[in-house]
Amino acid sequence: MSTTKEIITSGFWTNNVVFAQLLGMCPLLGVTTTAINGIGMGMASLAVLLGSNVVVSLVRNYIPTEVRIPSYIIIIASFVTIIDLVMNAYLHDLHKVLGLFIPLIVVNCAILGRAEAFASKNSVIQSAIDGIASGLGFTFALFLLGASRELLGAGQIFGIDVFGPSYHPAIGFILPPGAFIALGFILMGIKWLEAKREERKVVPAPIPIPEA
Repeated sequence: MSTTKEIITSGFWTNNVVFAQLLGMCPLLGVTTTAINGIGMGMASLAVLLGSNVVVSLVRNYIPTEVRIPSYIIIIASFVTIIDLVMNAYLHDLHKVLGLFIPLIVVNCAILGRAEAFASKNSVIQSAIDGIASGLGFTFALFLLGASRELLGAGQIFGIDVFGPSYHPAIGFILPPGAFIALGFILMGIKWLEAKREERKVVPAPIPIPEA
């Protein structure tokens, strides 16, 4: 039985759907031209993760094993439809920017993976925590990539000019190839941080003191 801290740490960082599993690449690379787009897509995915995890955990004992995956997809699709309609009604400008990527949350293997690997085997509370942690981890990855691309490709973040008029933007980072390049450097930085953390965990063996 995993503790709350372990579930949060795993969902947000150690088992992050992007940094550790490289899942959800379609929205990650498609909509992260700005930081706000990344946050919007991440929060939509978080809402779907939370709702689908809770419902899957509630009905897990009533779904026959033979049809569990189609059942999970129907549950996920229902929440995606709700989020799509809500964003269209209250966040229309952001909804227009994200466009087709919102309905495509249905086929995001990261969400189906959490339903199958975690929610179908754990309690409602744990599944809700896992959904929130995994969603925040995904949102963080989208924000980090979107902010990096916006900063390098436009010299701005959240529409605020950072480098001033003398900065010459690297337009390539806003284009699709720039997403792959920026993601590669981010993953390299994540792996470097993980390696440094592992090095700090290694405690040198004590040197034996010879007897007189």
